[in-house]
Amino acid sequence: MIIESVRRAARTDGGREATICGDVTRTWTEVEDRVARLAQALLTLGAKPGDRIGILAQNSDRYLEAIFATWWIGAITVPMNNRWSVEEHIYSVDDADIRIVFHDGAFAETASVCATRRPALKVLIGFDGKAQSGARDYEDLIVGSARALPVRLDLSAPCGIFYTGGTTGLPKGVVHTHASISGAALVASLDMNYPRAPRYLHAAPMFHLGDLSQAFITTLLGGTHVFVPAFNADEVVRTIAHHRVETILLVPTMIAMVLQSPLLEGADLTSLQLIAYGGSPITEPVLRRAREVFSRTRLVQGFGQTESCAAGTLLHDEHHVPGAVEGRMRSAGRPSYGVELQLRTSDGRALAVGEVGEICLRGPMVMAGYWNKPEETASALRDGWLHTGDAGYVDEAGFLYVCDRVKDMIISGGENVYSAEVERAVSTHPKVAQVAVIGVPDEKWGERVHAVIVPKPGVEIAYEEIYAHCKALIAGYKTPRSVELVPALPLSPVGKVLKTELRKPYWGDKQRAVN
Repeated sequence: MIIESVRRAARTDGGREATICGDVTRTWTEVEDRVARLAQALLTLGAKPGDRIGILAQNSDRYLEAIFATWWIGAITVPMNNRWSVEEHIYSVDDADIRIVFHDGAFAETASVCATRRPALKVLIGFDGKAQSGARDYEDLIVGSARALPVRLDLSAPCGIFYTGGTTGLPKGVVHTHASISGAALVASLDMNYPRAPRYLHAAPMFHLGDLSQAFITTLLGGTHVFVPAFNADEVVRTIAHHRVETILLVPTMIAMVLQSPLLEGADLTSLQLIAYGGSPITEPVLRRAREVFSRTRLVQGFGQTESCAAGTLLHDEHHVPGAVEGRMRSAGRPSYGVELQLRTSDGRALAVGEVGEICLRGPMVMAGYWNKPEETASALRDGWLHTGDAGYVDEAGFLYVCDRVKDMIISGGENVYSAEVERAVSTHPKVAQVAVIGVPDEKWGERVHAVIVPKPGVEIAYEEIYAHCKALIAGYKTPRSVELVPALPLSPVGKVLKTELRKPYWGDKQRAVN
C-alpha cells in the first residue's frame, strides 16, 4: 500500500515536491521514476523477492528511495542502527542474512568491514559517490537502469526487519508486513488529524520506526519529506522556518534542546502544526516553554513499540495542560482508531480499571513476529494480543498510565536500552565479578545507564575502563554513564538480583516510573 501511495502521488499530483534534501528538491514524478530505476538495478545485481537489504546511513532522500525500491521488488528492508558498534552490525548481517547494504560516506568504513568479514554480503551501494572497497555508486545505478515493474504485493508478506534491544542480551529483529506498516500509518494519520499533504521533517533517525512511521504517513498522504542528516537543534529551527515544515516527530529531550536554541528568537515557526513525540512524557517546564514558542502547534504524545510500528495510544493536545486537576498530562493517552488495549495478569486474565498489569495491544499495526526467534514470538504474541512487557493501568475514562517496565528497560533520551544487553558487555571486562545495570534519574536524558559492579578480589576499576570496554561492544547510548562499586549485590532468596533495592538511593520511596 505504501508503494501504491508513491505511484498514486506521481499520477495524481506529480509536480508536488516529494523530497527536499539539502539543495536538492525532487517532485513525486521524479522520485517514482528514480525508485523504479533503482529497483531494476537491484534486480540486475541479483536481488530477489524476500531478500534482505540493509541501509546504514544518516537521514536523506536516498534513504527513503532505497526503502521504496526494496519494496518495489518485494524484498525486505533492514534499517541498520547507525549508533551500533561493528560487532552489533555483524550480528544483524548474520541474523537477517543481509546480502546488499546501502550506505553513505559516514558509514562507508563500517559497511566495508562488514562486507570483508562476511563474504555473503556481496554488494555495497554508496549513496554519495564515495565508493569504497568496490561499492557501487548509487546515482550511476539509477542513471544506467531502465524502469522495473513493481511486484504484485501480498499485504501479509514481510517488508521490514527492525532491530530492537533484547532482554536476552541480543537484539531482536521485529518483522513487519506491508499490512502492519500500512495499518499503522492509517491508524495514526486518522487519529493525529494530519494536514493534507503534510511537509514532514526527518529530524529523528530514520533507522528508528518512530521516524519511519511518520514517513509512511507522509507518503500515504502524498506529502513532502524534508531531511536533516541528524538531529541538531539549530538546524531543526532553521529548516522548519526555511521550508515551512508542518509536522515533526521528536523525543522530549530533543524538544528541550530545540527550545534552548539561540536561533529561536526571530525565527518564523508558524508553519508548524504538529509535534508528535514519544519515548517518555513531556515535563511540565518543557511543556510550558513549548506552549510559549509553538503557540499554534498541537502536541501529541504517542505510546507504542517497534513491535506495534510505534502505534498504540495517543495523548492529544487538549490534555497537555500544565497542572491540570485530572492529571491526564501524565498519561499515555487512549487507544488510537482500530487499536484495542487491555491490561492483563501473567496468566492472561483481563484486569479492571485501576489495576496494574501488563499492557497488551491488538490491532492492524502489530508485528508478524521476531525474525528467527519462534519462542520469543510465541511469548510476545499470545491469544491474538501483543504483550508489551510494560506495566500500567487505565483510569475510568480509558487513559493509560505506564508505571514501569516489566523487562527492566531503560529509556535514555528516547532510546530504549535493555539492561541485560549492557550487563552482558560489562561482564566481559576481566576485572568484573558481577554487574547489575539500572536506570537512574538524569536531568538531561530522563534516565541514564548506571552500572553497579562487584570487582574481582584485589583489583580496582576506573569508570574510564568500563566505558572504553563497552564502547567497543555496544552503541554509545547504551554504554554506562556512571559506575558504582559495591562489595556484593542484593539478592533474593532464590538468588535473583534485587534491582528495586539498587534503585532506592536514586528514586527514593517513589516507584521508578515513566510518568
